[in-house]
Amino acid sequence: MTTPLGSAVQFLKDFGLFDVILPFLLVFSIVFAILEKTKILGEEKIGGEKVPRRTLNTMVAFVTGMLTIAANEAVNTINQALPNIVLLLIMIISFLMLVGVFYKEGEFDFKTSHGKWIMGFSVAILVIILLIFLDSIYTAGGISWFDTILNWIIGPSFGSPIGAAIVFILVVIIGIFFVTKNPRAREE
Repeated sequence: MTTPLGSAVQFLKDFGLFDVILPFLLVFSIVFAILEKTKILGEEKIGGEKVPRRTLNTMVAFVTGMLTIAANEAVNTINQALPNIVLLLIMIISFLMLVGVFYKEGEFDFKTSHGKWIMGFSVAILVIILLIFLDSIYTAGGISWFDTILNWIIGPSFGSPIGAAIVFILVVIIGIFFVTKNPRAREE
């Protein structure tokens, strides 16, 4: 049995809210915010103050949003990747809340208390987001890019010469990095 709210969501889905309107608004907002922040397209004087060229930024963001929704694969990728990214965000917030439980009362600042972990944490999140997007983009055969890359690396058996060579090269590169990295300058 269908609920009224379920029927309303199905109506919005049939109307194209999730496949056209929301992806357009997302891409438009992100591109517009980036253009406004970076001022790539220049500035103009309004009331003696320099501000970004809002009309030009709006037009570029609008065209980018329209071109994105015209590409069905891009919309499918956005619709599949974003729920996983939101789950990742919820996991990060949950982790920070659990870590914050062990600190005394007051504002919890992960950067000042664990500054060395920030870079590793950021790189790990970036890698996870890239893997999420690679798993959301499909080839013509219906296989995700993540699966394609994983099958190429691992191959039919991990003991293949290509897999062993890749592992050996990675171990050598990591070893060279740790041996040749510069020690921190010591203050005297």
